Amino acid sequence: MKNQELNLEGVEKLSLKEYSERAYLDYSMYVLLDRALPQIGDGLKPVQRRIIYAMSELGLSAGQKPKKSARTVGDVIGKFHPHGDSACYEAMVLMAQEFSYRYAIIDGQGNWGSTDDPKSFAAMRYTESKLKPYAKVLLQELGDGTVDWIPNFDGTIDEPVVMPARLPNILLNGTTGIAVGLSTDVPPHNLGEVADALIYLIEEPETTLGKIMKYVKGPDFPTGGELVSSRSDIRDIYKTGNGTLRLRATYEKEGNDIIINSLPYQISGNKVLEQIATQMRNKKLPLVEDLRDESDHEHPIRLVVTPKSKRVDTEELMSHLFSTTSLERTVRINMNIIDLEGRPKSFGLLEVLSEWLIFRERTVVSRLKHRLKIVTDRLHILDGLFIAYLNIDEVIHIIRTEDEPKIELMQRFSLSEIQADSILNLRLKYLAKLEEIKIKNEQDGLNSEKYNIEEILNDNSKLKDLIKNEIKSDAEAYGDKRKTKIIEREAAQAIDETQLISSEPVTVILSQRGWARAAKGHDIDPHAMNYKSGDGYLSVAYGRSNQLAMFLDSTGRVYSMLANLLPSARGQGEPLSGRFKPPDGAEFCGVMLGNPDDQWLLSSDAGYGFIVKLIDLASTYKAGKAILKVPQGSRPNVPYPMKIKNGALIAAVSSIGKLLVFSAEELPELAKGKGNKLLNIPTNKFKLGEEKLAGVVIINEGDALQIYRDELNFMTLKWKDLQNFIGDRAHRGKNYSKKFKRATGLAVDKATKNDDS
Repeated sequence: MKNQELNLEGVEKLSLKEYSERAYLDYSMYVLLDRALPQIGDGLKPVQRRIIYAMSELGLSAGQKPKKSARTVGDVIGKFHPHGDSACYEAMVLMAQEFSYRYAIIDGQGNWGSTDDPKSFAAMRYTESKLKPYAKVLLQELGDGTVDWIPNFDGTIDEPVVMPARLPNILLNGTTGIAVGLSTDVPPHNLGEVADALIYLIEEPETTLGKIMKYVKGPDFPTGGELVSSRSDIRDIYKTGNGTLRLRATYEKEGNDIIINSLPYQISGNKVLEQIATQMRNKKLPLVEDLRDESDHEHPIRLVVTPKSKRVDTEELMSHLFSTTSLERTVRINMNIIDLEGRPKSFGLLEVLSEWLIFRERTVVSRLKHRLKIVTDRLHILDGLFIAYLNIDEVIHIIRTEDEPKIELMQRFSLSEIQADSILNLRLKYLAKLEEIKIKNEQDGLNSEKYNIEEILNDNSKLKDLIKNEIKSDAEAYGDKRKTKIIEREAAQAIDETQLISSEPVTVILSQRGWARAAKGHDIDPHAMNYKSGDGYLSVAYGRSNQLAMFLDSTGRVYSMLANLLPSARGQGEPLSGRFKPPDGAEFCGVMLGNPDDQWLLSSDAGYGFIVKLIDLASTYKAGKAILKVPQGSRPNVPYPMKIKNGALIAAVSSIGKLLVFSAEELPELAKGKGNKLLNIPTNKFKLGEEKLAGVVIINEGDALQIYRDELNFMTLKWKDLQNFIGDRAHRGKNYSKKFKRATGLAVDKATKNDDS
């Protein structure tokens, strides 16, 4: 047995690559055609079609009593769709939700979900269902020879390949689906608009998209809202079948309250309330005082937003909410549909309408031919019956006396087999004289109907008139007003975050170890505050709570955050390393706070610096923004706010007691960089650590200058004394005191600080 070769004669041999490609292609085509994409004729996926057909077979029409949904699901998966019952039931629920389908097909009784939670529906053993009147659009002509039938999965019964839809359900209800490498998102539309467009297209088959859009202005979603995309955007989508639309909630004013009365498609009111409440909790929406949900059966969507005062601009507030919550959303459009040849294809609006009209014309022709055959067959039988009534006595004699009355009748009166059978099957009560009159009347009616049908089939204009009249009739029966308003609007703009925060005086304190906190007011002594063991005061800045606090690190990077987001000064603050991502080994050197146009003086202890506006320092990145280029071996000085008045001076002092005072006009304003030389420090002395720039400040006329050696030792130079140290920028400066040879920093005299802060 081991040596016996395996006989592979007649077995197809494939490489693994070829087999895998073929298997995956077969699978993907199965998902495309039998699961995910709708057919253009009835706009249904196979599971939806099977649910509707199974319900019609169970007698669950609009005028009948509903039955348990489990009964329908059982029939569907047992007879037509051998897949999971939960997936089948979910497809059934979707067709019953009036907030999901523009024209719901199933009438559900019980809990079928809500806009806040579409998947909160009860189990199928609890709910009942039947078809809505709209389902007649799909089922009405099913038994009229209009569509092809195929065996079900086990070959025991037949099912329709497609429903003979009298209206383009693919556009009316839309659909979504995800296949393999392909998806579809067809939006719903208004029945009346689509019907008008179809009628116009029948009359003008060579029309353009622009003329069709006079009737179909845009999608119409079941939850209402506003479609705020521009007409050109909608036109592009209808031309290509792809794109995105912007949907927005609608609102109205009631006194001081703002009432949101409709939401974008597939948006939950609870989700919107949660998003607004989150902003309120984070103190990012001070314009709103109260928020509540007053939705009920009479008002399915009623969300109430109460502004803090009547002075709040309603349009500005709602624009902010549109921009920052789901009150405005984008809807993807991707009209991939299976065409009449059974192939997936991307359609534009005009192509969908044109292709569906081809389907409808084929359906109507098939229906007419089917009816013509029925009429012709009935007339043939009536002709035989009429002959029998004219010769009733002879017919009775033949039936009573002949052994083969059927053959004798066919030979005697030149009848067909069908006619002879119909005569032999007559009951005695139909032999009355009155029946002869009825046959004659029926013949006249059927002949007239046959003539009309043949006339329509032979005259294309009459066929088009019939299709138009049927579309008009159905539009009158099932149409309604548009729910989604189409109003072109500008994109919503969020209010600047700083405008949403109350403006209060605040003092930001930075410790030596990089811990930051904020205290209300400006009457704060940062030196007297409590610091962690081994930590102490480093820098302070004064400003408003809605301004950006800027933190400078030892590498010259600046980090920013709103001052109101800093922890309270009642505690010891929190480390900035938890908020930002400074480079390894970097330390925080100072804090800046003020108006965006305020000027600050940045410098390094190597003797270089420049003036910069706060607006140029702002950064939204956690890694900060490189501003001050710090020479190797150097580090930044604590930044100092600059209030320039006429004749303002800049004072720079070195660590060995050199002081230089020069005009502020000599130092340029830059956005970033190393800066210009402030005080001449010999390179060799700086590298050896013998001399550094200890500090730089701005002094205006009348100010005094304090030079610190440590916290307890400082000396003060008055304005007139400073005149002795005035020179050109980048010079060496002069020794200011033989007794006070070393310095650690500078400050403006406290007597004048309040004027400059």
